Amino acid sequence: QVQLVESGGGLVQAGGSLRLSCPASGRTYSTYTMGWFRQAPGKEREFVGGIRRSADSTYYADSVKGRFTISRDNAKNTVSLQMNSLKPEDTAVYYCAAANKLGFPTSATDYDYWGQGTQVTVSS
Repeated sequence: QVQLVESGGGLVQAGGSLRLSCPASGRTYSTYTMGWFRQAPGKEREFVGGIRRSADSTYYADSVKGRFTISRDNAKNTVSLQMNSLKPEDTAVYYCAAANKLGFPTSATDYDYWGQGTQVTVSS
């Protein structure tokens, strides 16, 4: 069992930065692939990026590649999402999630545990 709680969301102007954090509870946290998703009003939840259990590999959606960076600290049971050069279209509720899967899971159905989400609003 893994419990996730996101923090760090807020209101930022276009071009600005935010850093989201997601501390996790659970002794098996380090065995999970961690992912970030987002959901804008009226839209489906979409994959943002992921990081494998050993933190040796990250992967991103094309829409955020080069602007967002995922990292994890297994000693602190925390995964983070650094978001730079934010755009109004990045506005959404952001969720972190844990997947007990190998490879590079990108579908929401691949993930077993979810946080409650944190709102990110980017003004133009």
